Amino acid sequence: MNYRVQPTAQVHETAEIGAGSSVWELAQIREGARLGEACVVGRGAYVGTGVRIGDNVKLQNYALVYEPAELGDGVFVGPAVVLTNDHNPRSVDPEGKQKRGGDWEAVGVRVAEGASLGARSVCVAPVRVGRWSMVAAGAVVTRDVPDFALVAGVPARRIGWVGRSGVRLVEREEENGVWECPQTGAVYEEKDGVLTER
Repeated sequence: MNYRVQPTAQVHETAEIGAGSSVWELAQIREGARLGEACVVGRGAYVGTGVRIGDNVKLQNYALVYEPAELGDGVFVGPAVVLTNDHNPRSVDPEGKQKRGGDWEAVGVRVAEGASLGARSVCVAPVRVGRWSMVAAGAVVTRDVPDFALVAGVPARRIGWVGRSGVRLVEREEENGVWECPQTGAVYEEKDGVLTER
């Protein structure tokens, strides 16, 4: 075994854990879930059946990642984040009969490479969180988040742009629609609400 699992964690025998990964106390990883290499699953975190997680992903304490979520490489999921999977949740059907697994259709949250989800944020499926974007703590994401977007609020709205370093970008005075990272100097261009790396 080339990964670490604490004795109090529950990892189903059909789950795949990548080399160098760590699963901490009271975490639960369900059937058929797949974690890439060098992942960290914090205390009390939950990874649902068949969830797909890339390399170098961090799930902080008590994060809840319900199936069929997909997380790209380098994703950060803050403490107590929730990725939902039912657009119209009900415990019972219209006749009052308790719903079971086959009585509803799971929808997933997709989080692209390098994106960060702040503490206690909620992503209401089905949504896609774009590459290198950042969701502020406590935000509720109800629609797709563009690449490099900084979103906050309930419901979450774009309030700026961030670069790969996670630092808020600054628009160049001399070039309209051109943004720069004050930390790395990386340059980005905005056109029609889409930000791309130059």
